[in-house]
Amino acid sequence: MLQSHQSELHDRLDTGVTELSTFRDHERPGWSREVFSEAYRASREWTANRMRAAGLEVHLDAAGNIVGRLAGLDPSAPALVTGSHTDTVDGGGRFDGVVGVLGAIEAARLLAAGGRQLRRDLLVVDFLGEESNVFGLSCLGSRAAAQELTPADLDRCDYRGVSLGRAYTDFGLDPAKLSDVPWARRPLQAFVELHIEQGPTLEQRGLPLGIVTAITGIERFIASFAGSADHAGTTSMEDRRDAMIAAAEGVLAVRAEGCGAPTHGVATTTRVDSESRSPNVVPSLVRMYGEVRSVDPGWLSGVQGRLGAEITARAAKLGVDVGFEWSSDNAVVEASRGVQDVAGAAADTLGLPWMPIPSGATHDAVHMASLAPMGMIFIPSKNGKSHCPEEWSSTEDIAVGAQALVATLQRLDGGDTRPQH
Repeated sequence: MLQSHQSELHDRLDTGVTELSTFRDHERPGWSREVFSEAYRASREWTANRMRAAGLEVHLDAAGNIVGRLAGLDPSAPALVTGSHTDTVDGGGRFDGVVGVLGAIEAARLLAAGGRQLRRDLLVVDFLGEESNVFGLSCLGSRAAAQELTPADLDRCDYRGVSLGRAYTDFGLDPAKLSDVPWARRPLQAFVELHIEQGPTLEQRGLPLGIVTAITGIERFIASFAGSADHAGTTSMEDRRDAMIAAAEGVLAVRAEGCGAPTHGVATTTRVDSESRSPNVVPSLVRMYGEVRSVDPGWLSGVQGRLGAEITARAAKLGVDVGFEWSSDNAVVEASRGVQDVAGAAADTLGLPWMPIPSGATHDAVHMASLAPMGMIFIPSKNGKSHCPEEWSSTEDIAVGAQALVATLQRLDGGDTRPQH
């Protein structure tokens, strides 16, 4: 790439991150731009205009995804798709998802300016609401595009009692038409998502790129500990059935489960709530919330039995009963071997060192994998920080990621057959 083009790419990416970060909830910490919020609503016209300025034809699909199209020579050929999301978690940072959208827009701009029209249409997508939200459901836009958003999902309610379906309506989208996404029904050649790593591995190894091998599966649970409500001043320690102590043992069991994973695996207790608010009552009902993640489907499939048995046994020694509610956020999804190979070859051609790497976070790519061969390209995250105001990726690293994305899309465009899954 010519030096002048590199400088322009750097400047556009730097300006894009800065301008998009101004759309945030100023009453919340960090760069908060949660789905359905006013800050998110305001940011979407900026994103659409950014796509138009790059030469893309832009429309909003029925699922709320912003889609920019760079026309190819053969409209009947299976299209290429790239993109990510621009919403954030509460108190989040400026780069998670944003890098994948701005990088995809700039990749399309570079391809359009390159003098050789792609054979296939290129679709750049800013997916609606990738981050987990008050309704407890992530990847809303990609989930709907893949027809994996259910009527039961739309009945989910937030802390105010407002349903997800009502939130869609208030945001100007028709809940009855969310799966009416024509671009996702047409044949697709491949989906490639550029993203920050959200972990420390690339930075620690001094590598500019990671090519994702698999995206973690996620199992979530609520453990309810039932003991006995007794006076905290008059009940001896040995006579107590303390639900809080049982929950504390449960927290330690969750940590031990994650530490014992044979490959990539983590386990986290995210919240512990006591039903009692009195300072002088032994807790009798405590709920513990947690999740387990791994790219090893065999290990993850056994976690309910292993962890449930361990927590139950520890609670029983304390005279406390425990019940579980389990839910699966998503199964382990392997990236397409064909797309991995193409992305690796593209990086090699550019002289960029890389490593294969699993993703411990979920992404829109999980749901796009049901529609097309899927791949992801990671760039480094400073200190591995993400989902916090300290989240940071340098403009230089983002530009390298965008160049790798361009080279990958060019190689995928030239293939006569879809990459292998």
